[in-house]
Amino acid sequence: MPDDNKQLGHENEEGFHGLRVKRLVNGHAEKVFLSRRGSRFQEAIRVLKIAKEFIYGFQTLHFVGPAVTVFGSARFREGHPYYALTRSVGYLVAKLGFTVITGGGPGLMEAANRGAQEGGGMSIGCNIQLPREQFPNTYLDRSLTFRYFFVRKVMLVKYSYAFFILPGGLGTIDEMTEAMTLIQTGRVYDFPVILVGVDYWKGFMEWVQTTLVRTGAVSSDELQNVHLVDSADEAAAILQRFTNQMGFQDRLKSDQKLKRDFTKT
Repeated sequence: MPDDNKQLGHENEEGFHGLRVKRLVNGHAEKVFLSRRGSRFQEAIRVLKIAKEFIYGFQTLHFVGPAVTVFGSARFREGHPYYALTRSVGYLVAKLGFTVITGGGPGLMEAANRGAQEGGGMSIGCNIQLPREQFPNTYLDRSLTFRYFFVRKVMLVKYSYAFFILPGGLGTIDEMTEAMTLIQTGRVYDFPVILVGVDYWKGFMEWVQTTLVRTGAVSSDELQNVHLVDSADEAAAILQRFTNQMGFQDRLKSDQKLKRDFTKT
């Protein structure tokens, strides 16, 4: 009779669980972390590694100034209409005085960073170690690379005063709904969540209204800060109104020197 622990892979590296880790992880720390239990010593060391990664992010981004995070797919490259749209978003956000933060990779992340640099703003990328698709783009004033998705996601939210959601896949939807949840639960201020691309996002917003709101899972009041627009100009106008309402103009001006110093370090 097979050993239960070995069959289930609870603690045995040669069990099914261990084989899954060996075959699929290929050195990716987060998959190991989420796929199995280690010894208590190994888990303690892992906590220290995670803490070190948080410290790395906090120290690096401390002087980033007021920022906006732009989420979008890595798969829409230059020449695609969504790339041009996102590039315009990055440009207009930078012109308003905000730092642009993205996931730091190719596709629409690159487009937003590129637009930010063209608009004279600061361009930050919070990258992640992945086996494919994800590599730093060439339009970054500062690039950070993380091993753990959850650490990276904290950095993408912590310094932002608004979230721009461009067309994307599961990762973009995950990041969008996490921002919405943090706002809903009062963990962050009611910053605007701006979905750009009506044709792309209208199905999602219709589902939210006809299913989540109708059944009472979400209230309409909890969606007041969520906006659906079709152009970079409309998105920037929402950000400008929010900036004026909150009195951020002086903060944006005072942080310009900090930003310049930040890019030199």
